[in-house]
Amino acid sequence: MECPKCKSEMEFATLENMRVDRCLQCQGIWFREGEHKLLRKVKGSELIDIGSEEIGRDFNTAVNVPCPECGGIMDRSADKSQPHIHFEICSAGHGVFFDAGEYRDFKETSIGDLFKRITAAPPGRN
Repeated sequence: MECPKCKSEMEFATLENMRVDRCLQCQGIWFREGEHKLLRKVKGSELIDIGSEEIGRDFNTAVNVPCPECGGIMDRSADKSQPHIHFEICSAGHGVFFDAGEYRDFKETSIGDLFKRITAAPPGRN
């Protein structure tokens, strides 16, 4: 599989009998439909996200990101409980792509996240 952000090769990473694809270059992670929500409940699953947050921020600005499954342009979305986390989601339901460091942040909700949610700009004002 080819990374939708940097076009590099992706490797398999397996946790709890779920296989995700992780980019060898930018370390972004492709989760098939619903896997990110299931793995969020698994203790230690944040270890699957080995990438640098700095590199993730660089790739987070990419636009017109194609779904690695169907090639359709994915929608940019934010996590409802942590609106500072932006990821790409396939409109056909194939999965979601997190840039390096985003899944670790997605996995852990803190008091700081509550503050970020309160101060986040309303949708459409980014």
